[in-house]
Amino acid sequence: MSAAPGATLLVTGGAGFIGCNFVRHVLSTDPAARVVNLDLLTYAGRRESLADLSGDARHLFVHGDIRDAALAEALFKGTHPAMREGGFGPVTRVVHFAAESHVDRSIGGPEVFVSTNVQGTLTLLEAARGAWAGRGGADGHGGARFVHVSTDEVYGALGPEGRFTEATPLAPNSPYSASKAGSDLLVRAFVHTYGLPCMITRCSNNYGPYQLPEKFIPVVIEAAREGRPIPVYGDGRQVRDWLHVADHVRAVLRVLDAGRVGEVYNVGGGNEWANLDLAGLLCDLVDARTGGSGARGRITSVQDRPGHDRRYAIDAAKIRDELGWAPEEPFEAGIASTVDWYLAERAWVEGARKALSGAGAP
Repeated sequence: MSAAPGATLLVTGGAGFIGCNFVRHVLSTDPAARVVNLDLLTYAGRRESLADLSGDARHLFVHGDIRDAALAEALFKGTHPAMREGGFGPVTRVVHFAAESHVDRSIGGPEVFVSTNVQGTLTLLEAARGAWAGRGGADGHGGARFVHVSTDEVYGALGPEGRFTEATPLAPNSPYSASKAGSDLLVRAFVHTYGLPCMITRCSNNYGPYQLPEKFIPVVIEAAREGRPIPVYGDGRQVRDWLHVADHVRAVLRVLDAGRVGEVYNVGGGNEWANLDLAGLLCDLVDARTGGSGARGRITSVQDRPGHDRRYAIDAAKIRDELGWAPEEPFEAGIASTVDWYLAERAWVEGARKALSGAGAP
């Protein structure tokens, strides 16, 4: 990560699935990195996902809400007491992961999605605008950078052919994706109106370690491991493009370092799988590792969720051609290592399941 000496990187949602993998990657690859990690620690954010960073003076965890304007201002200006005590300077770079992200939960209760994803993003943008205005440099912001991490779901659904490009019109079909589209548009407006140095990334479905066991891949792994019925929505022919989280965090970091201000970059894995086929593959992998058998035979169709998009697929040519990024993790190896991680990390998985139980079913 190319950053000026003393630069402080704010990562929001850094105790969540993608956020914790991003923080870990930055700290492991850049000895000079200074990361302030802001997370509200709802059911989706877990301190246990950061346990290996305990004692690293370059990592400052702050328990707080992205909707808290006073907190955001203190972080951006470097006046937060913990930042002063730890020798962290004002925030000059931001990667904004924090969001409510589970589609099923958004269908049952959309209000918190709008509040967190739209109002929370607005609060961060306003804090950045206030802290960075007139900082100097050719761009008027002294080299400050803000990456807003979004989703391919803002584009809606695809038919059997084609892929989403950055020019695809926004057509969100769930309260979750609508709230993310709203936050994307706010970021765009702050670039256009105030010249704020922001970029947007839109990724396909992620998989890998530390993903909560309410998401599709961990759900299948856990049900196969325990010999339970394995739920798949509807006919299971919904298609998703799968991207290993390690490839995603490398893409986000590349955009933070070299992306053009005001641009959107799609990030995809080029691995399209129908849910039913992926569930079968996961069943076979779990059986092979546990000595089980017949997991495929327990795949069970359950009532489809309302408005379930049929297919997503990403055209990642822009980030490849402009920034030289491409996925590095072969899908077969990545999905096998993901199964191995969930089978091995039982304490983390059981803790996450307990947290989810306390949060209620989506």
